Amino acid sequence: QVQLVESGGGLVQAGDSLRLSCAVSGRTLSRYAMAWFRQAPGKGREFVAAISWDGGDTYYADSQKGRFTISTDNSKSTVYLQMNSLKPEDTAVYLCAAGRVYRSSSFFYGNAYDYWGQGTQVTVSS
Repeated sequence: QVQLVESGGGLVQAGDSLRLSCAVSGRTLSRYAMAWFRQAPGKGREFVAAISWDGGDTYYADSQKGRFTISTDNSKSTVYLQMNSLKPEDTAVYLCAAGRVYRSSSFFYGNAYDYWGQGTQVTVSS
């Protein structure tokens, strides 16, 4: 059974940085893409960033380009989301996901992913 556990969330001020981590356990997801989504109160789940199974391609939502960076460690046991220049509108629960996603157009959709974490809260004050 695959488990994804997020950490690193917290309360920060606008302009600050945070690095989220997603620890993968259960089995190796060597050919799985990894992604981050977020869900704000009263809103639907929103794509944030994704990285292909081989790390060769990354994808970002337009509002995160240039501010957020997704990466993995060499063993793909941990996925990171470096978030810089945080804004109050970035406040949300951030969820890690893993899936056998290969088509570039599919990375942006939550239903393409097989496994999900419980999420970590990020709150950005103005």
